Formats: sequence, C-alpha cells, structure tokens
Amino acid sequence: MVLPGPRDSGRYQAGIHLSERELEIIELVAAELTNQEIALRLSISKRTVDNHVSNIFTKTGSRNRVALVNWAMSNGKICQDGFNCCNLPEA
Repeated sequence: MVLPGPRDSGRYQAGIHLSERELEIIELVAAELTNQEIALRLSISKRTVDNHVSNIFTKTGSRNRVALVNWAMSNGKICQDGFNCCNLPEA
C-alpha cells in the first residue's frame, strides 16, 4: 500500500505518483491556461507540456481537462475559489 507523501516530494494517491512538475501543470490547467500558455509560463516546449498532460491523463484516468480538474479537486491536489483548500497539506 502506498501512502500519501508530503507536498514537496510528489504525491501518491491509491498508487498514483505525480511528479512535482505534473502537479504544477495540473494547477496551471485548473487555472485555465492552454498548453501553449503553460509552456511559456514554465519555459518549456509545448510538446513537453502535451506529453506531461497526456501522462497525467493516463495516470489519473481522466479523459479531458475538466475531468482532470475534478479528479485533482476530489483527491486534494488543488483548491479553487476556496473549495478544498483546507484539505491540502501545508507546503
């Protein structure tokens, strides 16, 4: 059984490991940035962002960005507009 890890060392949820970069990208997806905007923000290529997003979809079982944001909120990976914020571990 894999247990949740601290916020700064990647997260485990039911055997799912997300890297810090993947968590960062989930937060930017939730902020409604496009893959191109995420690439510019992180100073990486859009293709790299595309690959990260695809890997995140596979790991989380999400089929699209809306499902990913719902998954992230349900699993305590992000908070938005005050929702779910009290469930996140302190950085």
